[in-house]
Amino acid sequence: MRVLIVEDEAELAGMLADGLRGEGMVCDVAHDGARALEMTAAAAYDVLVLDRDLPHMSGDSVCRALNASGYPAGILMLTAAGGLSDLVDGLGQGADDYMAKPFSYLELVARLRALGRRTSHGGAPTVLSRHGVSLDTARRIAEREGRPLKLTPRELGVLEILLTADGGPVDTGELRERLWDAALDPATTAVRVTVHSLRRKLGEPPLIHHDPGFGYRL
Repeated sequence: MRVLIVEDEAELAGMLADGLRGEGMVCDVAHDGARALEMTAAAAYDVLVLDRDLPHMSGDSVCRALNASGYPAGILMLTAAGGLSDLVDGLGQGADDYMAKPFSYLELVARLRALGRRTSHGGAPTVLSRHGVSLDTARRIAEREGRPLKLTPRELGVLEILLTADGGPVDTGELRERLWDAALDPATTAVRVTVHSLRRKLGEPPLIHHDPGFGYRL
């Protein structure tokens, strides 16, 4: 799941990004509303964590702009104001969820995962399977023929994308965009190394194949 954190408090934004990366999410950070709109125009995010009280361009304005453009990401709005009227007003701007500061980090993670499932899968089953490989996308558990697979968060992400493609090819650019932060150097071999590691962990016979000019397929 790819998340954009829009928060002007740099320390809080950095802590959230580090924590969510540890949960297996891909996180980018914007410190103001204008930058957030630039980044959403350039990349497909599953969920935005959007501070309502941003300088120069408010979170409300960002939320309205994204909804007007039909941007499909779920929006979880954060604010220092936690009254019922603030909740109603925030949701009225088009946000999908709303949390007041200070908030529980574990609750934030749970809400982000719920929003991500709703926007990314559109009601699709939480368990994906193909050729004896299964992935429970909610619990992040993968198996092959009943054998548990010990995968890193990015390997789980690659597997989920390949399973969702249902045998179709997925190119390196799509994997990079969906599973790595925007700062990743396009020339890096990180994607190829991760796919190679996943192929090895899946075991024999090999299930991941590379079609030159098209991409990887399961």
